[in-house]
Amino acid sequence: MSVETEIVREATPEVMEAFARLLPQLSSRAEPLDREAVEGLVRTDTSTLLVARVDGVVVGTLTLVMSPLLSGLRAHIEDVVVDADARGHGVGGVLIDKALALASAAGARTVDLTSRPSREAANRLYERAGFRRRESTVHRVTLD
Repeated sequence: MSVETEIVREATPEVMEAFARLLPQLSSRAEPLDREAVEGLVRTDTSTLLVARVDGVVVGTLTLVMSPLLSGLRAHIEDVVVDADARGHGVGGVLIDKALALASAAGARTVDLTSRPSREAANRLYERAGFRRRESTVHRVTLD
């Protein structure tokens, strides 16, 4: 199975259909994305939206977020999702590798991501890609 990646540059009908299919597999609480929301993601300087294709069909996505800070360029991988029918065939690894290459080329020294412990297969993927668990406390506030 050959996996190809590309940066999303516009919210085409194909991209919109793929995100409508993939987003519920990522989060049951996520609101469906409209064209304006996807266009906003594509236009922002701090996010790079990647998709993976197999036989021309979008089967996965991730968002690479890079933010310049006083301490240097920070990179985070967010919203990694591979279609259930395409899992176990290296799609996630190809997406991660592409995101790491983009972050490195931009000058980021490290790339972070978070994942729930219950996502065992995803956590194995991240560890195979070179990510290591850190001693950290994540703080969150929910804004209404």
